Order: sequence, then structure tokens, then C-alpha cells
Amino acid sequence: MATRRAKISIIGAGNVGATCAHWAAAKELGDIVLLEIPERADFAKGKALDLACCGPVEGFDTNIVGTSDYKDIAGSDVVVITAGMPRKPGMSRDDLININVKIVKDVSEKIRQHAPDSIVIVVSNPLDAMVYTAWKVTGFPTHRVMGQAGALDVARYKEFLAMELKCSVEDISALLLGGHGDDMVPLPRLTSVSGIPILDLLPEATVKACVERAKVGGGEIVKLMGTSAYYAPASGTIQMVEAIVKDKKRIIPSAAYCENEFGVAPGAKGKGYFVGVPAMLGSNGIEKIVTFKMTPDEQKLMDESVSHVKDLVGKVVELFPELA
Repeated sequence: MATRRAKISIIGAGNVGATCAHWAAAKELGDIVLLEIPERADFAKGKALDLACCGPVEGFDTNIVGTSDYKDIAGSDVVVITAGMPRKPGMSRDDLININVKIVKDVSEKIRQHAPDSIVIVVSNPLDAMVYTAWKVTGFPTHRVMGQAGALDVARYKEFLAMELKCSVEDISALLLGGHGDDMVPLPRLTSVSGIPILDLLPEATVKACVERAKVGGGEIVKLMGTSAYYAPASGTIQMVEAIVKDKKRIIPSAAYCENEFGVAPGAKGKGYFVGVPAMLGSNGIEKIVTFKMTPDEQKLMDESVSHVKDLVGKVVELFPELA
């Protein structure tokens, strides 16, 4: 009996969205819908057709549709939200909040209507606030809404360490927690190279410099290119998609809904926040948040990061009271 292909819908056919479609097609993860606003429908159709024509060369059999009609996302297993204004030079992620909440709110309403059983991965910035917005608007259970951040942050951290060590990135195991960007929480004590603690291989100052570079990695690219990164954010997103559609049970740092975990909102039932934590991803979405004991210094940094996430959500609610 034929096995049903997964269906992956990507909202936004810009640099991040189109690159997500590229990685998903190359990995043959399922059929793909690339959706844009009506004024850019032909743009989405063109990107989809161009990518589809890679199939004979790259050896993937994937149906790729470009559209502006949300009816085409019906039956999606995963919906990726990349829609929104990207950062420009001099802009912080927080500067985007007013514009992108409106966009993500509109997109989420349509996902709720046309793909009510999907798992949603948010990529739009400011990430932690946009995941909250998507959750509130879709009304989906928390295990079916998440944000891509940690996968990207950890990838940057690993790459910068590999540059220093001049070793393969495949041998580096690392973890970062907290909000996306400047407020991420470094965990050098949990970083290793083929099991060897990183601090046995590099000076503490060098490791710290790699952490700091990872924190501002997006900003560094904005300064160089004049626009936000897209290869690595898309790669991190599709790592999450693959874990879900293949039910891999992979533990990937993701913006996941936390209450008691990591001291986010202890005892406050229903008052949690979406924060970057190790999450087991499978066919049900976030199947488990993996907790561990943190040092007092790490917990302090985590508390500060969560505080900023709370501030972002507070701004969302202040601007859009209906999302309270």
C-alpha cells in the first residue's frame, strides 16, 4: 500500500521561505506549498517551478506548488511561518514587533481555518513574541506550536567553535537556551568535541568569544549583506520539520511553551511563555521538554532571558489587547 507523503506548507516565499522549500525538497521530506500574498502570487509560482525543475538533476520526487490561496495548505502536516518584514541595518528584532504581529496574526487566523490539524513552526522575528502570537491566534495546543531559534543559534555556536578548533562541525555537541539572539544562555560546560569538554581544548576567553559571536550572528550578517540571514535559519527550520515528519524524536533547542520548566513561570498554570529549551520533536510536535539541573549562574542568565521574553509578550499584549 502506498505511503502518504507528508505535506509541508511554507508561508512567505522570500529568502527564508524559499530556502526552506529548497532544503525540504532536497531532503525529499514531502510535498511543498509555497504561499505568498496575492500581489506576489506569480513570484511564489515562479520560485516553486524553478525549484521543481531541480528534481531531475538532484533526484527528488516532490510536488511543489506556488500559490496565494490558503485553501492550498489544507491537510498540511507542518506549516512554517516565515512571513514578516526582515531586519534591516540598524534595526533590532524588537523594532519589528508592531509590524510583524499584524502579519503573523493574519497568517495564523488562516492556518486555523485551513490547516487546523497542522504543527506550526514560527521563524518570523522577534521570534519569542511571534510564537506567542501564533499560539494565541490559532488556539492550537502548545505542543503543536513552536519557534525556530535554538537550532540556528546552536549551529552558529558550533560553527564558530569549529573555526577555532579547525575540526569537523560534526564532532561538536553543544547547547544554548533562552531567548533568540542577544539573550541566549550559553552552556560551555555542556559543550564537547567527541566527548571532550570544550574548556579542555580552548581557552575560556575563546569559548566566550564564540558564544558572543553566536549571540550577534544575525546582526553580523545584516551588516555584511544588508538583509537578514536565510541559509542557516532555513536549515535549522527544516531540521525541525524533518524531525516531525519522520517522527525522529530528535532533541532540538526550540522555542517551546514552558511553565515550571527551567523556572520560567513556576506554579503559574496557564501563564507560561515560549522560551528556547531542549525539546524532543516527533510526529506530535513537541513531545517532551528535556530538563536538567542548571548552575546558579546559568539559572540567573536564564531568568534574565525569560524576563526579556516576558517584556516582549507584554508589548504584544499592550499593542494588541485581544491577544492577552
